[in-house]
Amino acid sequence: MIRILATGGTIAGTADAASGGKRYKAAALPVDQLLGHMAGLDGLSVDAEQVLSLDSKDMRPADWLVLLAATRRALRDPGVSGVVILHGTDTMEESAYFLHLTLPLGKPVILTGAMRPADHPAADGPANVHAALALAATPGQGQHGVQVCMNRQAFAARQVLKARSSGLDAFDSLPGQPGAIPSAGRFAALQVDALPDVFVLPGYAGAPPELIDACVAAGARGLVLALSGHGSVPTAWEAALTRAQASGVAILRASRCAGPVIRNANADDDGRGWLTAGDLPPAKARIALMLALAAGWSRQEMIDGLAQL
Repeated sequence: MIRILATGGTIAGTADAASGGKRYKAAALPVDQLLGHMAGLDGLSVDAEQVLSLDSKDMRPADWLVLLAATRRALRDPGVSGVVILHGTDTMEESAYFLHLTLPLGKPVILTGAMRPADHPAADGPANVHAALALAATPGQGQHGVQVCMNRQAFAARQVLKARSSGLDAFDSLPGQPGAIPSAGRFAALQVDALPDVFVLPGYAGAPPELIDACVAAGARGLVLALSGHGSVPTAWEAALTRAQASGVAILRASRCAGPVIRNANADDDGRGWLTAGDLPPAKARIALMLALAAGWSRQEMIDGLAQL
């Protein structure tokens, strides 16, 4: 049996008639009603659980922990052979990567969603659900880590990104470690009630260093710097970063380009005590740093391991 875990999103959305279909309300339909509208599910061995009901733009780290707990419960069920998660597309890549790092290899876990709401005349949700169920039922898929299935394509959680804001082909893969299997389940034993605050700080022409001080004042335990080029730190930021580190904040250089950010290239990372993201994009580097901090990794463990997650 495949268990479907629903979290809301566009796939469960309905159009706003007053807008002529240009706007819609995400997470409007409960999973039983949503699946009841999909042809071809009769006779399949599936059950469903409504875990969350939200627009994925509102997904928070606390929600990841709720989803993780539900997925772990499903995977422990001997009658469940795989899990399909229905999720909004805006932050699907983040949830997929978080689950990739926190779930063990074994049974397949596939995330899917939709670019069009459920009542769209050409809704893509049903086809995506069928493809995800087929992928979850394919022998051996559990050894590939968490995957995203959209538009009849499968993507590794580490590489997947929503590359376009619209269109059925919105999802793509970043270059990087093929499959990224070594990182799967790296934090599978982690049990926490909350995740540490890690903020992503964009670098841009003239970005003021006061942004760094504000993040520290807000309680950040880590800062991911989404910088230009090869993770180039603005000179004007250096003093503020030193102050942040003195308060115990971990600093990680990432790039707003498609990476990689190589340690000690373009910056004295060893001398300054900075971490580097490798080919992880900023949003995923944030997740890796959050989990490393939650697991109590030492600075040396972060230096050696973060970019490999």
